[in-house]
Amino acid sequence: MRCVTRAAYRKSENLHESSRKEMSENMSENMRKVFVVNGPNLGRLGVRQPDVYGKQDFQALRESCREWGRQLNLNVEVLQSDDEAETIGIMHKAADEKIPVVLNPAAFTHYSYALSDAAHMVSDAGVPLMEVHISNPAARESFRKHSVISPVATGTIAGLGFYGYRLALQAVAHILEK
Repeated sequence: MRCVTRAAYRKSENLHESSRKEMSENMSENMRKVFVVNGPNLGRLGVRQPDVYGKQDFQALRESCREWGRQLNLNVEVLQSDDEAETIGIMHKAADEKIPVVLNPAAFTHYSYALSDAAHMVSDAGVPLMEVHISNPAARESFRKHSVISPVATGTIAGLGFYGYRLALQAVAHILEK
């Protein structure tokens, strides 16, 4: 029978923790990075029009997207900005670093030609750009029916709530496998 001192046991635990941390870091290094970018007012999910956008908050969306990404071997970074320039900057980074994007442009969908141009750069970089909407804009007010993002997106998913993000991430994974 082997006797282990507390100090040796703690040292062993620290080594195991270090190995777990290193393994986790290596896993995320081997996973393809994907940005999930959310436009204005989406940080207010759960509070803003729950009859349209649901009762789950932005943190629930963030956690769900990260989990769905892990299942698909994707390292998902969920971002949100109410600022058009900041959102455009994220698109520039995605294009420069060839990072696939799932984009819910929210209100920018209908009028932001600058965001459309930046999103076009992502597509031009040869990586998927999936447009997603929690609600179905085509079934809402007339001003919501036109998207300046759809023409430059790889695909569009709308009206399926948070599940649309899952489908968009699955589409990204599928496209990357080709």
